[in-house]
Amino acid sequence: MPIKIPNDLPASKILKEENIFVMDETRALSQRIRPLKLIIVNIMPTKIVTETQLLRLLSNTPLQIEVDWLCMESHNSKNTPQEHLMEFYKTFDEIKDNKYDGLIVTGAPVEKLKFEDVDYWDELTKIFDWANTNVFSSFFICWASQASLYYYYGVEKYQLKEKLTGVYHHHTNPEKMRRRILRGFDYQFYAPHSRYTYVKKEDIEKIDSLDILASSNDAGVYLVAEKDGSRFFVTGHPEY
Repeated sequence: MPIKIPNDLPASKILKEENIFVMDETRALSQRIRPLKLIIVNIMPTKIVTETQLLRLLSNTPLQIEVDWLCMESHNSKNTPQEHLMEFYKTFDEIKDNKYDGLIVTGAPVEKLKFEDVDYWDELTKIFDWANTNVFSSFFICWASQASLYYYYGVEKYQLKEKLTGVYHHHTNPEKMRRRILRGFDYQFYAPHSRYTYVKKEDIEKIDSLDILASSNDAGVYLVAEKDGSRFFVTGHPEY
């Protein structure tokens, strides 16, 4: 049975914890809701390709979104024209006083290096620290998921015998299907991976604040989340 909402109910009261509400088109159009503000740290070498992949996914939401792009000032990007970086990207110093609803950190082809040997590691960890107070929720992709799990929780990465590349069968954790990020997921799904390293399930299970939400018999742990929804870690490349 539909839930009736009084016409004079403030918009703040509509957004209930259960996220169950009814809103007709007229009322929806009358809402004055600010855009979601996202900051995307793009450390992929093919930045323009990655921009397209992520924006295609983000554009599927009916919400209005404002995106800032961040590049590493401590790294010389050889695969993206400087003119493009200067026009569309910001540095950490330019955004460090801002607040964002979401942070996305992309993968990077540096899995074979120790984290501390990556030339922009210090700058990236500064962003990780900053996100604790300036970002509501963070989403880490592929190498960034390993880097953030290592930095925040001390989870090590391990070398694979050969590169894991392709599209693999996954399954969600049936005990965690009430987590909001899994809404719309099937119990089984396919997702792409492209990496030389992995994290161990048993290492993540030792951390009480983390849930493993999806995994693969062939590709290992796929989706990990903080219980409070402040951080999400995806070991593959859903944007592909």
